[in-house]
Amino acid sequence: MSLIPSVPFFGLIVGRRISLPPKVTPLRTPMPRFALLVLTACCVVGCASAKSQAQAPASAVQSREKFGDPAQYETRDLPVSDSDLRTLERAAELLASEARWNRNDDRRCADDEAMDKRSLFCALQRASAYAYGSHESSRVADHRRVALQEVRFAVEEATRGRELEHRLMDFNNLPDTTFADIQRVLAKATTRVRARLSAD
Repeated sequence: MSLIPSVPFFGLIVGRRISLPPKVTPLRTPMPRFALLVLTACCVVGCASAKSQAQAPASAVQSREKFGDPAQYETRDLPVSDSDLRTLERAAELLASEARWNRNDDRRCADDEAMDKRSLFCALQRASAYAYGSHESSRVADHRRVALQEVRFAVEEATRGRELEHRLMDFNNLPDTTFADIQRVLAKATTRVRARLSAD
């Protein structure tokens, strides 16, 4: 005997007949072509953005590798080359007299070159281009070569207790830095590089 009532279900609490909701048929309205195009464009842009973000770290690594490991920049007594010695000797030639020294450095060397009057930093940059055989900015942009680092170390020793954000520029611009001081740090760096070359 079936327990399912053959008559419509009546509410037990309020005693009223409960009407079941009619079956809902989902709408199958086709997506407008414009909305489809917008959705496709968003997907393309999102994929391109994700790809560029994924490539960014790789390009940063390539940039670091181009000029060596930044962790080694402050390591002293690194191996030196003839180009490091030529860089320092050429910088000393460019700053052979006080009249050729620019004591107001801004690390932009175009005006120094135009005046033929260079700061310590710009003399080293120019000398580096000479030693490495290129005046293209993309190839002389490594300001952390051993020769320049040796000058930075000499600056640190000459300014014990002073905090310098940009050692070459700040030392060059200190009110109490003299032209003799500039020559002294160049000479100290040159002596060290020459000694290491001789030892090799």
